[in-house]
Amino acid sequence: MSGRANANAGANAGSAGLDYLADDRPLLSARGVTKRYGARIGCTDVSFDLYAGEVLAIVGESGSGKSTLLSVLSTRLEPSAGRVEYRMRDGVMRDVYLLNEAERRLLMRTDWGFVHQDAREGLRMGVSAGGNVGERLMAVGERHYGDIRDTAIDWLGRVEIEAGRIDDTPRTFSGGMRQRLQIARNLVTKPRLVFMDEPTGGLDVSVQARLLDLLRGLVADLGLAVVIVTHDLAVARLLSHRIMVMRQGRVIEAGLTDQVLDDPREPYTQLLVSSVLA
Repeated sequence: MSGRANANAGANAGSAGLDYLADDRPLLSARGVTKRYGARIGCTDVSFDLYAGEVLAIVGESGSGKSTLLSVLSTRLEPSAGRVEYRMRDGVMRDVYLLNEAERRLLMRTDWGFVHQDAREGLRMGVSAGGNVGERLMAVGERHYGDIRDTAIDWLGRVEIEAGRIDDTPRTFSGGMRQRLQIARNLVTKPRLVFMDEPTGGLDVSVQARLLDLLRGLVADLGLAVVIVTHDLAVARLLSHRIMVMRQGRVIEAGLTDQVLDDPREPYTQLLVSSVLA
């Protein structure tokens, strides 16, 4: 798909007014990404560019390959073929699978974040809320306890967690609070790219709505680039500029979110949209 053409046309989609077109070079570039599990295809021949400040939603039914693709893009799974390149802070595009293990870990602690559907996978459940946020700061070199605690309190406030809960562990939090804490833990180091795997899945509808409002505001305020996997087309419409629809491991339709959802070309996408509206 033509990422640049789609991005220009979609400048007003998702986070309104966000100027993510300031740099003509992509932040993340995937070419021919394929993952096979023996004879079974996880995803195949996926190519796209993602630009700074842009939100890309990957949608499809269970088993469509969207989570496999997210895992490959975020280096959690090695691809069977293809490449994934990322524009480092020095401006150089590098194949993330040619980075050594230490370089990948540093990338995940600084420039990248990953928000799991189950917040327990992204948090240390026996560590305090402040400790969960502070650990990521310490991973990038922060050492002053007072500064770390002040920053943690600030971020808890940003994700609507009371400062008085800073010493409580996530075990005492509700599902929605855990998810908000996971978001704070990921964003405290000011990453440029965040991967999200069904971030509102499993939450009550009212909690989902509150979390989506929070995410939309943070993404816009921080100018984040986001790749979000979701089966919920309402989430895709609210958060994303562009959308890729997957079926049986392949991208079958892609384009501006509103255009694809309002006037889907492929019968499968039409079925997805009609099932939401029915």
